[in-house]
Amino acid sequence: MIASSDPNENRRDPYSEAFKKFIVQDWEPYSDVMPEQLPASEWAAARREQLAAEYPGQTLVIPAGPLKVRSNDTDYRFRPHTAFAYYTGLGEDREPDAVLVIRDDEATLFFKPRAPRTDREFYADSRYGEVWVGKRDSLEEMASATQLTCRAISELPEVLHEAGNRTLVIREADEAITAMVDEARGDLATALDADLARSASEARFVKDEFEVAEMRRAIDATRVGFEAVARELPNAVRNGRGERWVEGIFGLHARHLGNAVGYDTIAAGGDHANTLHWIRNDGNLRDGDLLLLDAGVEVNTLYTADVTRTMPVGGTFTEPQRRVYEAVLAAQTAGIEACRAGNLFADVHQAAITVLARFFEELGILPVSAEESLSEEGGFHRRWMVHGTSHHLGLDVHDCARARAELYRGGTLKAGMIITVEPGIYFKQGDLLVPEEYRGIGVRIEDDILITDGDPVNLSESLPREADAVEKWMQGLQR
Repeated sequence: MIASSDPNENRRDPYSEAFKKFIVQDWEPYSDVMPEQLPASEWAAARREQLAAEYPGQTLVIPAGPLKVRSNDTDYRFRPHTAFAYYTGLGEDREPDAVLVIRDDEATLFFKPRAPRTDREFYADSRYGEVWVGKRDSLEEMASATQLTCRAISELPEVLHEAGNRTLVIREADEAITAMVDEARGDLATALDADLARSASEARFVKDEFEVAEMRRAIDATRVGFEAVARELPNAVRNGRGERWVEGIFGLHARHLGNAVGYDTIAAGGDHANTLHWIRNDGNLRDGDLLLLDAGVEVNTLYTADVTRTMPVGGTFTEPQRRVYEAVLAAQTAGIEACRAGNLFADVHQAAITVLARFFEELGILPVSAEESLSEEGGFHRRWMVHGTSHHLGLDVHDCARARAELYRGGTLKAGMIITVEPGIYFKQGDLLVPEEYRGIGVRIEDDILITDGDPVNLSESLPREADAVEKWMQGLQR
């Protein structure tokens, strides 16, 4: 792989003077056709207006973030900070080192525009040069796409110094920009920076029409990925290291249909399903085991799905697997029914775990009654369902995470919110409290639910949930 940045010259031959003159000559002029306006740009303008209204007279600094080193001189694939994507409408890998500055009714995007081909940057700069990273936007092209005023990033320090102590910044997005802001505002306390991060997070609770449409696209692409995995399960079993095969098949469709996966895929076979964040994905898949697949496609605008299905590797549930599966399905159905505007966010979890606690009581594995376990002094059921049932979903897989707890965990559901409902049962192989026939069974079912003024809408309902439907779906795909 060619290095993305070279702090030293060990991997690059020096350029001769003759080459320097030759490389910049006789290139076709750039097109004067401007890029089309980004689909999100109008929606982003309304979001910026709302944010600015919360901070009149303040200069708000929202960096995209820098490239991050993966190893030595190679970088991770770039993804902009979520607040930057939300307020600019830029997705995919745009735009490293850029900064959005908002002040009242004025918003400016500072970024590194392309240099003329006559400049050394064209051929010698491995981070920005066209030969290395492709054609970058000019100021005019970026302005056309984003409908923002655009300026060179080199002009940002002067703007920040002029703004002085009336400046707030999303601190964690870019350390260098944060240091620049801190220097410009002197002794101003940075506590209000956290307030800006909170506002940018809480603004995403309720999705606008554009966001809901993008979420539908992400979920539809995710369905395609799940179908491909189900078709490939015989190969995954046959080839060995089947969890990696599953991860690769889903990742292929995520890159083909979208930007990437929205988070590391969990492809957990057998007892691995009982490790909540199993992303090593290095195990074999075997007929008779279950596969827990937790995966989501992130589309080019960076909205991501988050769906989990637990499927029998051989196409048919065993009786113990089916019993656990149907208990989780009943819990999820109860949770989805609680996804109504006006209900508390916590009501969804309570509805789901009530069903699970009663199932554990029925199995005889709770040391107390289900009612006692569900009390504040109890919680024994959490041995087999330790995580929350829901989280907000959008540009981040765990969206709105900087919001105040009283508006998130203690908040009320509103029309336009999208949350997951994902109860599970995790009976680890070594758990001696669990009847032997259930040990090693891990099941989670997760769907993405749109809150409305009426009934909840299951955006991922095209993927079957009922045990019989799952078996029929798999058999149909594997013919």
